[in-house]
Amino acid sequence: MPDKTVKLDRKVPEFWLAATGGEPWKLSGAAVRKLVVYFYPKDNTSGCTAEGIEFRDLYPKFRKAGTEIVGVSPDTLISHDKFKAKYEFPFKLLADVDRKACLLFDVIREKSMYGRKFMGVERSTFLLDEKGVLRREWRKVKVAGHAAAVLDAAREL
Repeated sequence: MPDKTVKLDRKVPEFWLAATGGEPWKLSGAAVRKLVVYFYPKDNTSGCTAEGIEFRDLYPKFRKAGTEIVGVSPDTLISHDKFKAKYEFPFKLLADVDRKACLLFDVIREKSMYGRKFMGVERSTFLLDEKGVLRREWRKVKVAGHAAAVLDAAREL
């Protein structure tokens, strides 16, 4: 059975998800500029909020570097719309409720909270070039300073 997950220096397969703003989001529609795809576990949690705020605050610099950003989690579009509005995120949030993109990017991992084990999204970020080729990936992301590191990588690309 062929491996169906993304690989560095390979084109990411087409996928589409429901997005804030009402229009479906397609990878091929983002192919005119570099793209940051960041996966986060859940809307309105402290780490996910802090990460979104870091990307929000650096968004003008990402745009100047020819780079777009999308955030992805398994939350619903209704949850995403509220989260985006509350923190004024200038980029789209994508609803991956069936976890197809999470599986494509291989970000579902066993996690533990309060002694209970469960499968959830591991905070991860991916940088694609203008042709949709995966150029960098960060897994097990620690939030503080992460968006700035991604910006540096986007500028180097």
